[in-house]
Amino acid sequence: MWILLFWIFVVNMISLASGWRLLARRFRQQLPFMGARRKWQRAVIRGAGYNGCLIVGADPMGLFLDIMVMFRPGHPALFIPWTEITLRHEPWLPTEPVEIRLGSGEQVKFRIRGALASKIQQAAGTSWVVARDYPQEGPGRSGPADHRSHSTRFIAK
Repeated sequence: MWILLFWIFVVNMISLASGWRLLARRFRQQLPFMGARRKWQRAVIRGAGYNGCLIVGADPMGLFLDIMVMFRPGHPALFIPWTEITLRHEPWLPTEPVEIRLGSGEQVKFRIRGALASKIQQAAGTSWVVARDYPQEGPGRSGPADHRSHSTRFIAK
């Protein structure tokens, strides 16, 4: 029994350190997510590695994040609208992972691989914005060069 309690404590501390709990204050999922979900995904959230335990989905309204059941204590499912998401890109490192900042006020760093970013972009449709100076073959870029909207902000460092 104490092992289970210790596990719940550890997973809750990861939720606190990663910013998941902070995001859950505003972005806890309210309605069922109906879009496609990708299980077994990886990300680094504020330095905490979520390796193969994330469930990620996207649609034109926002980004869906959930976690496998055994890691769920302290990690409620999240749905973050695109208007609350900022994309960052290091122009001199186009093959590096994509950094996404979650929450306009929280600014929680969410780093994912370019391949996953491209899949999220496809599901997001025109809600995913790409700046003109972003490399055509850069991570998270799978659409045409003029694939832009005003619902997501892009910040080139």
